[in-house]
Order: sequence, then structure tokens, then C-alpha cells
Amino acid sequence: MIRSPLSAALAAAAVLLAATAPAQAQVAVYDPTNHVQNVLQAARALEQINNQIQSLQNEAAGLTNQARNLASLPYSSLQTLQGQVDRTRGLLAEAQTLAYDMREIEAAFDGRYGAAQMSASERDLVARARARWNSSVAGFEDAMRLQAGVVQGLGATRQEMDRLVGASQTATGALQAAQAGNQLLALQSSQLVELTALLAAQGRADALEAADRAAARADAQARFRRFMGSPQQ
Repeated sequence: MIRSPLSAALAAAAVLLAATAPAQAQVAVYDPTNHVQNVLQAARALEQINNQIQSLQNEAAGLTNQARNLASLPYSSLQTLQGQVDRTRGLLAEAQTLAYDMREIEAAFDGRYGAAQMSASERDLVARARARWNSSVAGFEDAMRLQAGVVQGLGATRQEMDRLVGASQTATGALQAAQAGNQLLALQSSQLVELTALLAAQGRADALEAADRAAARADAQARFRRFMGSPQQ
């Protein structure tokens, strides 16, 4: 009876020792190879994250550059240039006595500048000469008025050129630079329009003066033939 409880206690103690023995045996062991692999894996993961961050930064920079390249030029000289061209056209449209119209010019040369009829009276010849003189004077006046208008517009043209050059130099993207260049070309085109108008007006005045001299010689010949009584010569 006495040995049985003692044996049972010893048996229980043995069981407890056997159960706790493996837990005590699990001691942490340092494995340098496994540690190096873990460090390498962490480094690779960090490098991938950095590459992704750099890629996102590059994409953001690319979008910013695209936005700059697509930004429109904040200044436009279109209305000013159109106004200058319209003013020049208006001055040409105000041509006196003989407009820039082919039918009107043909009619004038058939009447005022054509060969004088032998039956024309002296009053008719004087009226023809006066009409030609008025046309010549009006032609030179038109040319001078157009010249004055162009000269007065030189100040505004210079201001537009300065603004466009400044806009071109401060352009933040390709689109703004291209638009500034296009507007500079448009300004140059408007200057060519004014120059063409000046040449046309001056050429018109010179042509009217030359036609007047030619018609005056024709009238003088008509007077001479009539005076000599030889209408067929």
C-alpha cells in the first residue's frame, strides 16, 4: 500500500520530465547562411521599391513636360495684325476718281485716256485733260495717304514685335515657342501686305501720270491734225 502511491508519484514525475525535456531542448541556433539570404532578399525588395519610385517620378516629370509643351501661348497678336491689314485695305478701298477695278480702269482709258475723236471740240479736250489731271493728283494723294498710314502704324508694329519676341524667349514649352514663331511670321506677313499696298498705290499714281502724258500727246496730235485739216493723218 505504501509502495503504490510512491511508485505512482515517481511515475508522474517521470512523465512530467519527459514532457518538459523537448521544450527545454529548443534553444535558438544562429544560422549565418540563412541570415545572409534574408538580408539579400530584403535588399532586393528595397531595390525594387526604389526602382518603382524612380519610375513614378519619371512618369510624373514626363507628364509635367507634356503639360508644358501643350500649354498655349498666353498672348495673341492676331486681332492687332488683322486690324492693321484691314486698315490698309480700307485705305486702298478709298482710292479716289479711279479705283482698283479692272472694268473701271478700262472704261477710263476708253474715255479719258483713249485716242481723241476728231469731232471732239476744244471744250471736250479740255474736259478730258482736266479729268486726267484730277486722276493723277488723286492717285498721288492716295499713295501719300497710304504711306502716312503705314508709317503711323510702325510704332504699333514695333510693340507687337517686342511682345512676340518676349513671349518666344519666355516660352515654357514647344507649343508656346511654335505659336510665338507663327505669330512673328504673321507679323512679317502683315508687313509684306503693307509693302505690297504701298507699291500698288505708288505704281498706280505713276501709271496715271504716265497715261496722262501719253493722252496729252494724243490730244495735241488731234488738235494739230484738225488744225492742219488732215483728219486722216
